[in-house]
Amino acid sequence: MGEIANGPPVKFINLGLQGGGAHGAFTWGVLDRLLQEDGLTIRGISGTSAGAMNAAVLASGYANSGKSGARDALDSYWRKISEAAKFSPFQRSFFDRFLGKWTLDYSAAYAFADVMGRVMSPYDLPTSAFNPMQGILDEIIDFKALVNGPIKLFITATNVATGRGRIFLSSEITSQVLLASACLPTIFRAVEIDGDYYWDGGYSGNPTLLPLIEACDAEDTLIVQINPYVRRDLPTNARDIISRVNEISFNAVLVKELKYLALLRRVSGENAQYEFWKKQRIHLLKSEFMLELGVSSKMNAEWDFLIMLRDEGRKVAENFLRRHSKDIGKISTYDIEQHLS
Repeated sequence: MGEIANGPPVKFINLGLQGGGAHGAFTWGVLDRLLQEDGLTIRGISGTSAGAMNAAVLASGYANSGKSGARDALDSYWRKISEAAKFSPFQRSFFDRFLGKWTLDYSAAYAFADVMGRVMSPYDLPTSAFNPMQGILDEIIDFKALVNGPIKLFITATNVATGRGRIFLSSEITSQVLLASACLPTIFRAVEIDGDYYWDGGYSGNPTLLPLIEACDAEDTLIVQINPYVRRDLPTNARDIISRVNEISFNAVLVKELKYLALLRRVSGENAQYEFWKKQRIHLLKSEFMLELGVSSKMNAEWDFLIMLRDEGRKVAENFLRRHSKDIGKISTYDIEQHLS
């Protein structure tokens, strides 16, 4: 922790932001509330896919105009996402709306794309070489400001050839890096960076934690969870089974990192060289509401849906701060030891 003259101590935090398409608006809400909290200073952010977008937008706005600039940048980014989505073929159908669902389960365009994604490659379609996200990213994010900005960034993308995650640092981040971190291989062609090709970072780190923790001076890391670890109900229909497989695969590396961190903390009691890891504290922000959202809703960028997710994120962050603000800088509020059982 640091100190402000004649003021309360400043608490340094890191953020780990998961990916999840439009569900990243939940993370937007969490960030929006955290940025309003006096005494919290973000030192580093690790982000993947939608989490990478949120991370870079926040860091850019923060570098130029502080916390208020970061909040404004996030608001502008998600507004532009929603505006662009108005021209997308992926829209809720009459039945989705009639049933009061935010999913695209009855959308003809979504169903067609889902089927075609199993029999055709993005390389068979000339339109897959274009990603409308790039224009939005280049407009919203000041990439030069990220280089020497006060917040360190760690953006994960998966190397197609090796299957390993590559961590892009603040000085390396471009719109291409962010597109690579969010590149779903059944929809978009792999993104080429420095002669290598990359897919969605969720396959190799969602988000990546250890490099973030090692490189930053904050001892508290807040993970914003979009993809649930645990579901009590057994998925029995095809759509739910595929959705659960995706959740498991996109959480697998994060769970392993948390297990590794728990092991490091355990051995730190016996070996002084691991004392650094004993000091690390983990906090998890999640919502049971996210359990109710189907996987197809990750493609729904209607403004009302995004606002609902944002408000849910703000509520979760508000509840966390009310209950655990005093714990930041003192104790973990998430038990990583459970990953050792």
